[in-house]
Amino acid sequence: MGSAIDGSAIDKVLGDAVAAGAVPHVAAIAADRDGIIYEGGAGVRVAGESDDPVTTSTQFRIMSMTKMVCTAAALQQKERGELDFDAPVEEYCPDFAQVKVLDGWDGDKPRLREPASKATVHQLVTHTSGLGYWFWNEELVRYEAATGVPNVVPGKKEAFGAPLLHDPGTTYNYGINTDWLGRVVEAVAGKTLDVVVKEGITGPLGMDDTMFRLDSGRTANAVTVHVKGEDGNWTSAGEILNQEPDWWAGGHGLYSTPRDYIRFERALLRGGELDGQRILHQDTVDAAFSNQIGDLDFPTEIVTADPPITDTLHAGPGWKWGYGLMINTQDIPGRRRAGSGAWAGLFNTHFFVDRSTGICASIYTNSLPFITEHEAWKLYGDFETALYASL
Repeated sequence: MGSAIDGSAIDKVLGDAVAAGAVPHVAAIAADRDGIIYEGGAGVRVAGESDDPVTTSTQFRIMSMTKMVCTAAALQQKERGELDFDAPVEEYCPDFAQVKVLDGWDGDKPRLREPASKATVHQLVTHTSGLGYWFWNEELVRYEAATGVPNVVPGKKEAFGAPLLHDPGTTYNYGINTDWLGRVVEAVAGKTLDVVVKEGITGPLGMDDTMFRLDSGRTANAVTVHVKGEDGNWTSAGEILNQEPDWWAGGHGLYSTPRDYIRFERALLRGGELDGQRILHQDTVDAAFSNQIGDLDFPTEIVTADPPITDTLHAGPGWKWGYGLMINTQDIPGRRRAGSGAWAGLFNTHFFVDRSTGICASIYTNSLPFITEHEAWKLYGDFETALYASL
């Protein structure tokens, strides 16, 4: 156990956010290299239906926080010499050779062309392959409507028919790269992604509540995804993820608890080791927290193309991408230090690992839209500010 901090100010931030209707419920946790230093929660699992309080042992859909776990599995294969990050993706997934660049429209028909170069595994890991997500790209919204190709959330294999939006290596574009990476990992391992993750990461780290499909007991302990009704109050939208998907989604498929995921964060904080179990080498972790996109930049703003799903992301300047992590190149006053790694999940979960200060933390709700500027996005910042003020 780490040295516990006075968490009363953080408790107030969480409680006030639920009371104000900014989020339906929230759990948050923080740790140092030695253990948990804060944990708390506010609200109930299912608004209007449940009296069960949300805690750091409650199950959440962590969505894109899955990406760093899948990336760690790929990094383990890289360390063992089994996976070449410089190799074309199609060497491991031959059907990737069929993925073309969306190059405009002839009326309502998409115009596709061959990419100028073959996308590499490294470009999947760093979101520089050219792949995108519909909710942040109007061209993909239009493409899906015109062709019937689904997005990745329903869990249908046809989602891998989505095109590139840019030539590989020319820009940072957040997208379904890690879903493809999960398939690469499976091809290398000769096993399904759930088995690879269990054997290499969640098993060694004792993360027994982190999995791609919940059993009945854990389902009863899970929050549901919430949206606001016409009256402005939070209401349950139930289960959104397909419980029998065609593939285990390396980009968004995991469920976890705050207490479980903080063990993964602590392993990253400690250079790849926790409680005597090493999942990554120190130099691999150092690389994950380093700029891996060169002169490219994480966008200062990504405009929403699907407002019910996500708000516009106002990241601001000074961000890079490592291996599975968004890296800030400058200290954030009163908050994380330069070189911290972070990411989030579409249903409003968020984590960061600050190796300079020696802490990691995460905050969870399951609600839409993602990162609403004056609600969930503001809560992330208020939580982080209160945490650092308490250290």
